[in-house]
Amino acid sequence: MKGLKHTFMNLQSLVEKATQKANSVVAVAAAEDKEVLEAVGMAVDKQMADFILFGDKEKIEAILGEVAPHLLSNDALRIKHAASPVKACELAVKSVRENEAGALMKGNVPTAVILKAVLNKEWGLRTGNVLSHVAAFEIAGFDQLIFVTDAAMNIAPDINQKVQIIQNAVATASSIGVTMPKVAPLAAVEVVNPSMQATVDAASLTMMNQRGQIKNCIVDGPLALDNAVSKHAAEHKGIHSDVAGQADILLVPNIETGNALYKSLIYFAKAKVGAVIAGAKAPIVLTSRADSAESKLYSLALAICSATNE
Repeated sequence: MKGLKHTFMNLQSLVEKATQKANSVVAVAAAEDKEVLEAVGMAVDKQMADFILFGDKEKIEAILGEVAPHLLSNDALRIKHAASPVKACELAVKSVRENEAGALMKGNVPTAVILKAVLNKEWGLRTGNVLSHVAAFEIAGFDQLIFVTDAAMNIAPDINQKVQIIQNAVATASSIGVTMPKVAPLAAVEVVNPSMQATVDAASLTMMNQRGQIKNCIVDGPLALDNAVSKHAAEHKGIHSDVAGQADILLVPNIETGNALYKSLIYFAKAKVGAVIAGAKAPIVLTSRADSAESKLYSLALAICSATNE
C-alpha cells in the first residue's frame, strides 16, 4: 500500500493548523522563563491556544511586562501561583489530567522534575505506553516534514520499545495529516548482520509491520540514512521499496545516533524543528533552554495539533 503525500510541507503550516483548532489550552509548568513566555506570547498573538501559567506569579508578571506587556490583561492567559517549581509541575500535570488543559509545556524547571510529575502513579499522565521524543524537521531541499525519533528519551530501546516509539511517531504524524507515514529504521547498512543489533531489530520491525503488528504505517529496513531520504542513493544501491528514498519517519537505533542526527540537522543543515514527547495522556513540550522562541512556538503548534480535544 502506497503512503500518501505529506499534507504539511513546512512548520509554518503547522502553526496555521493550530490556529484552526478550537478550545486548545496549554498548561505551562514553572512558566517564569523568558524564551518560554516569548513563545507563549507569539502563540497567543496568533490565537493558537489559551495558556495556564503555573509558577512564581510575581516573576511571571515581571517577565511578561518585559517581553509582552499587552498580555498581562489578555483573557487567553491565566497565572496560577505555585510556591516552587516542583509544585508548579504538580499543578500543571493535574490540570492536564483533569482535562483543564490538553497539552503540557516545560518552563524553567529541570526535565527530571517535570517527568517525575508526569509519571506520578496517582495523578500523573501515564498510559502504560513508552514515552518518546518525536521531532518534526523542516529541512531545505525537502518538500515535506521529516520526523526523527527517539533523540531524547529512550537510551537503548529494545524491540518492544521500538514498536511503541514507532506507534507514538505514527500517531503524531497522522494527527497533522500524514496518512500511512513511511518509517525507516536506520542502521549503518541495508542488510541484516547478526553482529549489528540495529539491523536485526529493523528487519523484525519490518516483518511485524507486514504481519499487521505495527499498524497505520509502512515500515521498511534496515536502511542507511542516505537510502532512507534520497531516491538517487537508493536507486544507485538497487534498493526498491515504498520507503527507500522517501521516508517520513526516521527511527534511530539509540539515543547517541538520535542526538547526533538531531543536532546535525540544526547546526549543519540549519533546519527548523518542533518537537513533543508522545505516549502520555497528552503531548508534552519538553524543549531545551537552548531552543529559540521560534522553535518553542513550532513545538507548541505540534503539541496543539496532536492533542486530543476532550
